[in-house]
Parts: sequence; C-alpha cells; structure tokens
Amino acid sequence: MLPSGDFEIVLTVALYTEWQAVLTRPEHMPPGVTIEATLGFLRYLASLAHLQDVHFFWRPFLRDPDDDMVLECAVASGSRFIVTHNMKDFKRAPELKVSAIQPGDFLKLLRSRS
Repeated sequence: MLPSGDFEIVLTVALYTEWQAVLTRPEHMPPGVTIEATLGFLRYLASLAHLQDVHFFWRPFLRDPDDDMVLECAVASGSRFIVTHNMKDFKRAPELKVSAIQPGDFLKLLRSRS
C-alpha cells in the first residue's frame, strides 16, 4: 500500500534513529532477514515520509521517553493516529488529540473509506 494517497508516514530524525536501533535487534529480526535488508526497508519508508521538526516537548508525558518522542512527532505534524501494537503506553495520547490505533484496525479504517 506504499506509497499511499490515503495516509502519510511522518517521522523525525530521532524517531528514525530509534526505528533503526529497535528493528535491528536480534529479537526483532524475522528469520532469514538481514540487518542490511531491514535498514534498506527503513530507508525506503524514510524516502516516503514527511520529515517533521518538533519545536516543543511535553516530557515526561507518557511512561516511556521513546513513546513521548512518537507522540511529539504526531502532535507536531497534526496527525490523528499513531499506528502501533503498543496501545497500553499511549493511553494519554487522546489528551493531545491523537489516537493510538492497532495496524489491523488502521487498515480496516482505510478500507472503509474507499
């Protein structure tokens, strides 16, 4: 579905760096996928993304500072959703007018709009 006219990926330099660190950990690597392939995919996603500057911080707002970084990017870009499996750590996001949504639910939402 990428690129898509239905949604835009938004990231900051700090968030991209976090993606690289987390997604190349051995426990997150799918069998048979190399670190180079993972980094190549991340570069592809970055090439499609809107690079967002964040000029304000609400830290600490959530329990995890890395989640704060995601929420700050969403708020700065005016995003309505953070697409994540990590729902429990974004419980306060609606206070800043952003909703956490699971990937499957986001896909259903996109399909219902078509």
